[in-house]
Amino acid sequence: MTNARPHITKAVVPAAGLGTRFLPATKATPKEMLPVVDKPAIQYVVEEASAAGLSDVLMITGRNKRALEDHFDRNYELEEQLTRKGDEAKLERVRESSALATMHYVRQGDPKGLGHAVLCAEQHVAGQPFAVLLGDDLIDPRDPLLSRMIDVQRTLGGSVVALIEVDPEQIHLYGCAAVKPIAWEGTDGDGEVVQITDLVEKPDSADAPSNYAVIGRYVLDPAVFDVLHDTAPGRGGEIQLTDALRTLAGRGSAEGGPVHGVLFKGRRYDTGDRADYLRAIVRLACEREDLGPDFRAWLQDFVGTELTV
Repeated sequence: MTNARPHITKAVVPAAGLGTRFLPATKATPKEMLPVVDKPAIQYVVEEASAAGLSDVLMITGRNKRALEDHFDRNYELEEQLTRKGDEAKLERVRESSALATMHYVRQGDPKGLGHAVLCAEQHVAGQPFAVLLGDDLIDPRDPLLSRMIDVQRTLGGSVVALIEVDPEQIHLYGCAAVKPIAWEGTDGDGEVVQITDLVEKPDSADAPSNYAVIGRYVLDPAVFDVLHDTAPGRGGEIQLTDALRTLAGRGSAEGGPVHGVLFKGRRYDTGDRADYLRAIVRLACEREDLGPDFRAWLQDFVGTELTV
């Protein structure tokens, strides 16, 4: 099947949130800079974009987010010090973040929801399909979800969202998708592909159309911008990306639709709340070659010890 759709090179990473669930740690430090083992969470996200071939990353920031820009910039004083010490291993790790992609930044100003944050990228995207990656979801690099989604968008057009199955009692925490199967030879790859017929932002469990939850990976047709301009504030008084995608789901390809979903069953680390953030650190540390053996041994001893609370 010959495909004339443009190659996707741009990623948008919304990072303007206040991180109130992690106060007081986020009073002066962006939540995206909280370490997951020994890298800030945001670096995992940019690494994922880079691995999927997205070499142009626009980060949507806000007040007190300067640390994000500094992290992805060169630090010549630190590099010179490490060079003098001959510490090549640390020097390489310090330089990793600045070599991942071409980074751009724009401030959201008045945060009015994810849809509003995506709107801030309109000029930068310049009418091309693009990816959106949210920092609360870290996807294991062994499970190339984003590359799969880009392939689906280039083949089928429209927009693509990532879906997971959750316990029905948890669906109120997510955007929720009603889906139908499609006949497409590409469904033999990693992650079944479905067509989305409806989307609801954080529905009550009794009203949810399914238990398919939208997680923080999107590949969007630029038609989403016109829809977002006309999207009224929804749940929480914010402009919801889910509401705009619901509109696109009812459209044909000539109008920027439809919307497809990739059902993801791989490894995902949720850093969106404190307990899941701690679980993510433990899981990733256990899998590290340099930390894993000793840490797993300590952890087994620790959980086997009777604790007094």
